[in-house]
Amino acid sequence: MRIVVKLGSSSLTDRHGTIDGSAIAKTAGEVARARSVGHEVILVSSGAVAAGLPVLGISAEHRPKDARTLQAVSAVGQIRLMQTWGEHLGAHDLVGGQVLLAPLDFMVRSQYLHARSTLERLLELGVVPVVNENDAIADDEIRYGDNDRIAALVAQLVGAELLVLLTDAPGLMDADPRFSAEASLIEEIVEVDHDLESLAGGAGSARGSGGMASKLAAAKMASWSGVRAVIAAADRVGVLDDAIAGRSGVGTIVLPRARKLSARKLWIAFALPSHGQVAIDEGAVRAVVSGGRSLLAAGVTSVDGTFDAEDAVEVVGPDGTVVAKGLVRVDTPTLKAMAGRRSSDASDGTVVHADDLVVLPA
Repeated sequence: MRIVVKLGSSSLTDRHGTIDGSAIAKTAGEVARARSVGHEVILVSSGAVAAGLPVLGISAEHRPKDARTLQAVSAVGQIRLMQTWGEHLGAHDLVGGQVLLAPLDFMVRSQYLHARSTLERLLELGVVPVVNENDAIADDEIRYGDNDRIAALVAQLVGAELLVLLTDAPGLMDADPRFSAEASLIEEIVEVDHDLESLAGGAGSARGSGGMASKLAAAKMASWSGVRAVIAAADRVGVLDDAIAGRSGVGTIVLPRARKLSARKLWIAFALPSHGQVAIDEGAVRAVVSGGRSLLAAGVTSVDGTFDAEDAVEVVGPDGTVVAKGLVRVDTPTLKAMAGRRSSDASDGTVVHADDLVVLPA
């Protein structure tokens, strides 16, 4: 089995932001056991910013907000983070290899394929890739750097069968355990819907930028990739063994969808940022969602945002619900001029071709 294992900052550091060597040692040991029975493992490790804070005399409670300082802190912390991973993997005769990825590596198709090739070669060489977002050069995208999304994209990128999201919670609960003594673990999810997303809540701790909401979103992405996902506690004994075996109670298991998207459509749906929204009428919703057809200008009612041809846009129905995402064929001014027109009035009238359009779940 090919497995992607992600650990967040709160699972790798103590409350002061110092790297917790015992936490990394535990995970390294579990990775070694998985490797010993033939599994391939890719680690996605947060913690660079959190690890850099104490070195620079900054407390986690006073974590900087500006991107330039966060980038500088991550550069200091990253070297310490990788040194610790290298030591603990090496204790099991495993070789770790650092892979730093930025959002651009998933947005630009050629870089996306190059990243996949590099990870594949590392696995062929028996290396345990340790992936982190390249925070030091990620510009304002650092704010999405909780690594949960990166982990889901990496799982899709390398064709993994399992994504394990390790955190400081046992999984998704049916109520907030801080306020409800009766909160219980949701052990299995067939389809991530809006009700489940509302249960996930907001962001995580001061030492990390993630939270249960981002983990559930990542699990949803994995599900669409045909990848089983597990959200579980990093400090659970044998958590990786249990996740691989699919044991009940390991955490929250999100099952893969029966029909997965092609690699290209997954790239459109999850790797590319949206540059705007195109609102369509009910007839166009039926054609796109139920009929699998291209989006035509005749069905467009309004356009919001600034985009160029080949940018990704969200497609919304009359009630504002996002029904699809795709690569638009024209820029904003052109589409505004085309909106509502029949094909005889404006070229062939195609706004987003069916091959470049991904229908999203309700």
